[in-house]
Amino acid sequence: MEYVQDFVQVDGARLGIQVYPEPVGPAGAPVVLVAPAMGVRARYYRPFATALRAAGLAVVVADLRGTGESTPRPSRACRYGYTELAADIGAVRTALKARFDGRPTLLLGHSLGGQAAVLHLALHGEQEVDGLVLVAVGIPYWRDFTGPRRYGVLPYTQGIAATTRLLGVWPGWGFGGRQARGVIRDWAHTARTGRFPHLDGVDTEAAVRQIRTPVLAVSVDDDQYTPHPTLDRLCAKLAAAPVVRERHGGPDGVALDHFTWVRHAAEPLAARVAAFAATLPAR
Repeated sequence: MEYVQDFVQVDGARLGIQVYPEPVGPAGAPVVLVAPAMGVRARYYRPFATALRAAGLAVVVADLRGTGESTPRPSRACRYGYTELAADIGAVRTALKARFDGRPTLLLGHSLGGQAAVLHLALHGEQEVDGLVLVAVGIPYWRDFTGPRRYGVLPYTQGIAATTRLLGVWPGWGFGGRQARGVIRDWAHTARTGRFPHLDGVDTEAAVRQIRTPVLAVSVDDDQYTPHPTLDRLCAKLAAAPVVRERHGGPDGVALDHFTWVRHAAEPLAARVAAFAATLPAR
């Protein structure tokens, strides 16, 4: 399925967005804006975007700042973090408003993109967002991992943070792609504390508790980075939101991990998102 590559200008950055053709069927289909995982290009989600469109949804996938077609390339000069990632989602939504105005809108976040989507709703309001879908997302708090991995997560995440402080940028050595220091700083904070950091003086934990947007939260059985308990922790923060919490396994014994669900479970997860969209109350 081909898409149209477009761009959104914001704060000196250029955000790449991939706009897929309208689905077959009645006009005015719900719109899904997909926010990717750390270091994952928007084009990776092509099988999932195609499945979402086949399920009757309009689809836009946005590269996170500094990844794929989005700029700036992370360097020592880049200081952006979660504050900017959350605001970028709003900038993309604003740019798309003329094209999709008045249609039901869902934010769908994977991993870091899910955290950014949650923070966008918490910091910038919930106007014109009808639903939030979280797939393979979580607060990667080290205590929520089981077995020997629990004792490796903390030194691993904080080691990445220490290396980033030293170098001024995370080079992407074996994890997450090249990232700005602020992104790694904020991500490492969640792994160390189990809490979102304060952003621009805002108590984000309190702000997240005020979100009322309906949520579909899906974790997959073999996720190595955000296992089930990490999404449970995030859902617990969404105290005011109606949350549908689901755990999914792979079809026919296929293991679904943090990334492979995009290809191996695209159709069933897309159908589930479409069914969730159909339940959302009209604005």
